[in-house]
Amino acid sequence: MAQDTVLHVSSRDARQTPSATGAPLTYMSGFGNGFETEALAGALPVGRNSPQKCKFGLYAEQLSGSPFTMPRALNERSWLYRIRASVSHSGPFTKADIGYWRTAPLVEIEVPIAQMRWSPTPYPSKPMSFIEGIHTITTCGDASTQAGMAAHMYLATRSMVDEVFWNADGELLILPQEGRVRFVTEFGMIDAEPGELVVIPRGVKFRVELHDGKARGYICENYGGAFTLPDRGPIGANCLANGRDFLTPIAHYEDRDVPTKLLVKWCGSLWQTMLGWSPLDVVAWHGNYAPYKYDMRRYSPVGAIGFDHPDPSIFSVLGAPSETPGANNVDFVIFPERWMVAEDTFRPPWYHRNIMSEFMGLIYGQYDAKPQGFTPGGMSLHNCMLPHGPDTDAFKHASSVELKPMKLTNTLAFMFETRFPQRVTKFAAELSTLQPDYMACWKGLEKKFNPNGV
Repeated sequence: MAQDTVLHVSSRDARQTPSATGAPLTYMSGFGNGFETEALAGALPVGRNSPQKCKFGLYAEQLSGSPFTMPRALNERSWLYRIRASVSHSGPFTKADIGYWRTAPLVEIEVPIAQMRWSPTPYPSKPMSFIEGIHTITTCGDASTQAGMAAHMYLATRSMVDEVFWNADGELLILPQEGRVRFVTEFGMIDAEPGELVVIPRGVKFRVELHDGKARGYICENYGGAFTLPDRGPIGANCLANGRDFLTPIAHYEDRDVPTKLLVKWCGSLWQTMLGWSPLDVVAWHGNYAPYKYDMRRYSPVGAIGFDHPDPSIFSVLGAPSETPGANNVDFVIFPERWMVAEDTFRPPWYHRNIMSEFMGLIYGQYDAKPQGFTPGGMSLHNCMLPHGPDTDAFKHASSVELKPMKLTNTLAFMFETRFPQRVTKFAAELSTLQPDYMACWKGLEKKFNPNGV
């Protein structure tokens, strides 16, 4: 990561992408860079972070995503120059209804160990904002000790209006599956559609607006260290997710004196207070701790060009490190469009048991290892050491098909993989979309052993 690189906003280094409204939003490109951007010329101090008096009567404040003493390469912080300091955004807070959002550690219900799969979760009948529509499927670890994660679905049927949220428990990796959304954050605006991901760091204020009336998708709430790009090892300097394709918003502020509800998730509880203004009032900022988005269709996969099936780690997009090198708190893996060319090889994922626990979802298309029953908007859970792999039809087809070069198209599946066992919530265990016959997909794998055969 290039934390010492400072990118200024100009026509040369800012990238415009079409937005859901038609008017393009402008972003800065690069992963983990030190950016600087101002929505009002001259708002950024020059040569210092905290001058005696900031221009335009702004307040200077630092948002730190890591301890002050972290090594330079891992230190995350941004300086924000805002209309009102965040201390004026505080309380008195009252407890709010957190709905179906749950936080680890959690044991609501004891579910027998099993491979589990759900069909797409239907939208609620009553209006729900992005925050109200978060439904937790699994949790693991302990948010208070900054270890583990939670996997959620979001089901939104209304935009947030004069409502702003921030999360003290973890960063949010958000995957739209249906419907385009806009994230209006302290740092600027991000538009996202199915096929893109958005990461909102811990502590960053934002609201979510819907462009298509309703929206559904997946969320990984990462309690641990911030997501970063994985080391490529022998792959070298290129391919997988390239840093230049990650986009960070330019400064955009609201100077609106209107009643605004501020919601905060802290240690698993939701709190609320009322402000007389919008807290999304950052006129300028600089640093390397900021929200970003990435178009997963730009992912450059690598794979076998001879024989055998590499480990799924070759599809890693982001990883949240732990204190144990090589054993991430969370790995985010995708299975995008790609060519299959390996000879004399069973090409779908092989059968395996894994010390890691895998929560999987399908954004669009068909997943090659589960051609039936695993549909866009659905999800599955294969917990620590529980066996899983291709269903019977996928096995029979892959074992007998003529192995010609073949391209998997119009497909995007993903996996939240963690070193912790994932606990299923009461909501998820009682969903009508839970497939009670999921394990039947392997019943057709009959005994074929013949000691006299080949």
